[in-house]
Amino acid sequence: MNIPSEFDPIRPFNPEELPAVYDRLLADPQFQQVITTLFPGVSLEDLGKKMKSCKTNLEFQKAFCYPVLQDLIHKASFGCSMDASSVNINHRYTFVSNHRDIVLDSALLDKLLLDVGFSTTCEIAIGDNLLTIPWVKDLVRINKSFTVERALHAVEMYKASKRMSEYMHFVISEKNENVWIAQREGRSKDSTDNTQPAILKMMVMGGEGSIIDRLAALHIVPLTISYEYDPCDYLKAREFQLKRDVPFWKKTPGDDIESMSVGIKGFKGHIQYHCAPCINDWLRKLNANTPKNQLFDSIAKYIDTQIHYNYRLYPGNYVALDMLQGNKEHDDMYSPKQRSIFEQYINGQLAKIDIENKDEKFLRECLLNQYANPVKNYYNARDAESSRLKSLMSKLTFKF
Repeated sequence: MNIPSEFDPIRPFNPEELPAVYDRLLADPQFQQVITTLFPGVSLEDLGKKMKSCKTNLEFQKAFCYPVLQDLIHKASFGCSMDASSVNINHRYTFVSNHRDIVLDSALLDKLLLDVGFSTTCEIAIGDNLLTIPWVKDLVRINKSFTVERALHAVEMYKASKRMSEYMHFVISEKNENVWIAQREGRSKDSTDNTQPAILKMMVMGGEGSIIDRLAALHIVPLTISYEYDPCDYLKAREFQLKRDVPFWKKTPGDDIESMSVGIKGFKGHIQYHCAPCINDWLRKLNANTPKNQLFDSIAKYIDTQIHYNYRLYPGNYVALDMLQGNKEHDDMYSPKQRSIFEQYINGQLAKIDIENKDEKFLRECLLNQYANPVKNYYNARDAESSRLKSLMSKLTFKF
């Protein structure tokens, strides 16, 4: 496929570029250590031969990424499933999801798309702040990732955003691939999971027609990711206290690497992905004359409602809410044993936080909020959906 050269700085590798990239990776000592650890008992020479037999990015994903993820699910979770009943596996979509884990959110989606019958995976939006190590950048570009350029000046940022938007439209309409992008920049540290309207504004910088036409061309599907346990929860709580107590504190590249490592290796309990219906039918009912900012806010709110409504809530989520509220209002959703297990889990995560002037009360609240907020979000989404359906019913007229 002829891909416009303007996309070269951000796009994944093309199939014809893969042999040179494979050679570069296989010569890198760090990559050699990683891949031989992931595939114990297989020589580097044999791994190299297998890699070079993969002629496309998808073949590489099936040969290397899929088995690694399958093994990870077996070792670090109780299982991972996806409800894709609301989408057509023969169509291509832009999956807009909440963001729990730096690496696994999109990686597991790739695996699950194949599991439910899609013929391809998805191209993944990834921030350039995570691509400071050359072999990592090579690997994610093989794995169909495109780069989100950050930390740019205003004019450069506008150009970069426009290029990314145009590339996303190209991926859907010309490459016939899916796209994954988080609903906001960075992970939601307290699990409130709200879509940034700026993400939608970026999306309409490409395409043709009205705002609604441009968004509809991307076939947006709100995607809910639900982890029973977030291995990085204590790192997120630690970050809250550091931001509170240390003036001008900012994460370092080392912090991101730690989050990636803990997120991949840590135990996650049950994991579920749930696709809401594509929002196109809903978009077409909007008033195109609505002021732009109001329109973007409405669309973001609708995506939020869909994501929140499709959470899979676990016993720990209800325990966390009751612990925060100091009651047992939701004790019909968990057993005494499940409450005890979750309380022990929170104590264990709290013990992992090693910082000066450790504020245990504050940190505990931060940890509990990460698990309680999905319940609050779900209740609000359920009420909003109920109100929307009642409004629709009131507008129906019946003729006899």
